Amino acid sequence: MKKQGFKALGILFTVVIGLTSCSKYEENPAISLQTKKTRIANTWVVAEAYNEGNDVSSDYDQFELYMSKDGDATLQAEYYFNDIKITTETDGTWKFEDSKETLALDYENNDADATYQILKLTSSEMWLLAEGDDLELRFESK
Repeated sequence: MKKQGFKALGILFTVVIGLTSCSKYEENPAISLQTKKTRIANTWVVAEAYNEGNDVSSDYDQFELYMSKDGDATLQAEYYFNDIKITTETDGTWKFEDSKETLALDYENNDADATYQILKLTSSEMWLLAEGDDLELRFESK
């Protein structure tokens, strides 16, 4: 009976050590019980944006990004021209690349296509750094 107890304790210890190992994303908590796909499936809005260290959040406050668990994505933007509200939307897909360290977005409107390094991914926050650029987008769930 004692052997089985020690064996179970050993397995539990191994699982705990495995779960608390370093997170893939440097800004993430050490442990998450949700898969990356589950965490990314959300409706996101830009809470903060920085370009070369400068706060450019107001340039991105009109965007809303919906991402489903199965890889669908929709980017919507609302602009105002005088008192007229203009809404644009483009559908596309998302996928993880580079062992889930980057996120690729591919839209019908190719101007919105981009690849980002994932800095943080929780169920309520997603921080992305544009590849080949110094643009950091910090999303929060809507």
